[in-house]
Amino acid sequence: MAITGNQIRAARALVGMDQQALADKAKIGINTVRNMEGAGGERIRVRTDTLDAVTDALKVAGVVIIEEGTNDGGPGVRLINKGT
Repeated sequence: MAITGNQIRAARALVGMDQQALADKAKIGINTVRNMEGAGGERIRVRTDTLDAVTDALKVAGVVIIEEGTNDGGPGVRLINKGT
């Protein structure tokens, strides 16, 4: 899955999570989160297991990452409807 640094930052903002909290939940270092977000609009380049840990932590927090081209749109994030 191709994810940008901006998507990680936006996902955290949606659920009110700071970088340290994401790092703790994903069991990675805060510098890794900073570096991922530092990619801005570019695709982040990290190990697959690191990316999976971050996206899993965000999903548990209530956010889903939307890939570019999904529903004819650009990359993004959205809150998960946990009522279903």
